[in-house]
Amino acid sequence: MAFYYQTPNVYSYSGGTETTAMNATVVDTLVNNGFRVQQLSNETNPVYAIKYADNVPSITGFSKKYDNEFNPTSAFCAIMTCSQADEGCPFIAGAEKRVPVTYEDPKLYDGTPSEKQKYLERSLEIAAEMQYVFSCVKISL
Repeated sequence: MAFYYQTPNVYSYSGGTETTAMNATVVDTLVNNGFRVQQLSNETNPVYAIKYADNVPSITGFSKKYDNEFNPTSAFCAIMTCSQADEGCPFIAGAEKRVPVTYEDPKLYDGTPSEKQKYLERSLEIAAEMQYVFSCVKISL
């Protein structure tokens, strides 16, 4: 949304409470929503290149803990997106601010007939809310 609304200097990082692997349904959901995803490695925790627009660098996606060296160590805002993570991470070192913007984790539906639909619903919910947030951002240059 920062790219779409031409909001400069917005950088996003991710991390969870444990390192696993990027969920295959997440990858499918991204592709179904128009992202281009290329798997770069075949390890237990694969690395992906994710493109959201032409002529911009890809986003590197892989599972990692929030304190992974790939993420910033200071001067950032920690946005907690699932209630389990908000409860499980009472302190995020280096975060100037901690903001809970929680969603029901679609992994509750893993292995059920509703799995793909629930991941899509959550993706669209997050996208709609981020669209609203960025539509409200006023830039003064």
